[in-house]
Amino acid sequence: MKIAVIGAGAMGSIYGGHLSLQNEVYMIDTNPETVRIINENGIKLEENGEEHIYRPKAATDTTGLPEMDLIILFVKALFSRPALAGNRGLIGDNTYILTLQNGSGHEHILEEFVPVQRVIIGTTEDQGTVLGTAHIRHGGTGGTNIGMLCPDEEGMLPKLKETLDLCGFKGKIHENIQQLIWNKLFVNVALSAVTAVLNVKMGFIAEDPHAMAMSSQLLHEAVEVAHAMGLEADEEHLLQEIKETSQRVPEGITSICADLSKGRKTEVDTISGSVVLAAHKVGVPVPAHEFLVNMVHAMEDRQKG
Repeated sequence: MKIAVIGAGAMGSIYGGHLSLQNEVYMIDTNPETVRIINENGIKLEENGEEHIYRPKAATDTTGLPEMDLIILFVKALFSRPALAGNRGLIGDNTYILTLQNGSGHEHILEEFVPVQRVIIGTTEDQGTVLGTAHIRHGGTGGTNIGMLCPDEEGMLPKLKETLDLCGFKGKIHENIQQLIWNKLFVNVALSAVTAVLNVKMGFIAEDPHAMAMSSQLLHEAVEVAHAMGLEADEEHLLQEIKETSQRVPEGITSICADLSKGRKTEVDTISGSVVLAAHKVGVPVPAHEFLVNMVHAMEDRQKG
């Protein structure tokens, strides 16, 4: 397959590197130095105590590159639209776009560029840490969960699973991929934005009754939305999972909290905001989520001043 990986960070490098073993892979990144190093030295991945070099091609400018069979998005969600708009030449009549980004609701942006029949959404259980430019530690490994929001009439999912498996991943096709994404989202929406506006580490949520009450309300609203979407969600079990996550990683800092503290735009729209978007579609009120999304955006705007 001809594959473009947009975003040469930790996860993009892991997937682009491995997929280049069996495919024609192009790493697309806006950083010229990253692109130069990949083209000259390859991507260095530290895996299982060993260093491996992978050699996909890399570019900042995609003019003249062929149309792709598959585009994988590994940019932060708030950059998805400009990343795709700036690389429209890669998208042909038969191109599929895959997102393994955090959060939910990414398909709404992807459908601006390809029909829903060529949108693939999913999650990854692999983990990566940037050690240097094009130098990544490939940590925990797991499944790459993929699915579509409509029937897979062209049989792309089995082809993609085969490619993933051949390149060292564990591809898993899910009939109801939204269920899997929301299973991950429940804990995220109950912790991320709350820790961000309070500017606290994850352990504070389980320690403080007021913070826990906020997380509980957010979870309740998300569960109501999920039920209206036809998804399964055990609120009592999920609440216990949230408490245990907070206690298990007390020093953890959520991505939204980290971004706000550094004056960066956050991915709140694809985490808490994705619940708001889904809620509007199914007619379920989510006042706590709406308040929190507005709060995070106001904090972003305040920092701009």
